[in-house]
Amino acid sequence: MRIADVKTHVLEAKLSEPFAWSFNSTAIRGACLVEIVCEDGTIGWGECFGPAALNAAIVAAFRPHLLGADPLASDRIWMHLYNLFRDQGQRGLTVTALSGVDVALWDIKGKHFGAPVHVLMGGPIRTEVRAYATGTYRRGHADPLGYIVDEVAGYAREGFPAVKLKIGFGVVEDAALIRACRDAVGPKVGLMLDANQGYDVSEAIELGRRVADCDIGWFEEPVVPEDLAGYAEVRRGQPIPVAGGETWFTRWNFRDVLTARAVDIVQPDICAVGGLSEAKKVADMAAAFGVRCVPHVWGTGVGLATALQLLAALPHNPPRHTPLEPLLEFDRSEHPFRQAVLTASIEHVGGVVRVPEGPGLGIAIDRTALERFASKHAA
Repeated sequence: MRIADVKTHVLEAKLSEPFAWSFNSTAIRGACLVEIVCEDGTIGWGECFGPAALNAAIVAAFRPHLLGADPLASDRIWMHLYNLFRDQGQRGLTVTALSGVDVALWDIKGKHFGAPVHVLMGGPIRTEVRAYATGTYRRGHADPLGYIVDEVAGYAREGFPAVKLKIGFGVVEDAALIRACRDAVGPKVGLMLDANQGYDVSEAIELGRRVADCDIGWFEEPVVPEDLAGYAEVRRGQPIPVAGGETWFTRWNFRDVLTARAVDIVQPDICAVGGLSEAKKVADMAAAFGVRCVPHVWGTGVGLATALQLLAALPHNPPRHTPLEPLLEFDRSEHPFRQAVLTASIEHVGGVVRVPEGPGLGIAIDRTALERFASKHAA
């Protein structure tokens, strides 16, 4: 079996209402899906995290090096592509594009052997995963103490065991919102914070100390990802567990994070870190350091299915008498084609999501949706 073709699908959809986080905002949702076709007709699907058209351009540069290769040799392909582009591609777009290729190769591998990816990775340790809801983006000029508190309370009513709250807009304003959300959901629903790099070290420490009594599960991306010393300082300076990782890349970046003792929880995005191959290495390395791994997920149903395959095979962590199960990040913000790209959507029931059991990623792609949401700006 050899690779016969490599294609990308750049997708885009306008949102009914723009939304914002600390550093940025968007009026559209986009995605780059990778399709790898084998000579025997087997097709694998992957997803790249980040700017869709730019990812597609990098995948196009990979294509000549993939044609004719053995798709089952995913580690060999990974290192070959990484080595070819390492001078300018140790992080960022080269690795996010490589992630989509790697995920598609795992999908092919599972279909070839007639098994879900998680079985090939050593699972299943679990067949379903508890999910936490992500949303709470800023919309327009309305008071977030109104609509965001209502949104968080709605997730709790849906049965989600935990909710992640977007902050990073100022210590006083954020502290007030955190307390209002804790009051709205009560003591039994988990509440996590995501500053999206919105603070400096002193602000992050002040915020953590102000709201530590609100029983916060973790404090995500308190400062910019380049500042590992700042992460470590925030971790030492306030009592909330510190998390990060969606903008860290490959085992080598995470090695530096773990040896610096910069975080309590690593959050590699499988569609960014280097794919399933690299995410599993990062998770295993984190386990050896006694650090929890909770993957970041913010894409289409392809990325969601990919995360579920990894989560099915991750060990309980940390190693103690009552270890913690990994959680699934379940994005609830508007995304017109998140589920539309799948022939059967992946949904939660009371905050629990079942791991797909079919071969490979366990999903099928709706090609009519690919046509409907194809970007008009793609080359």
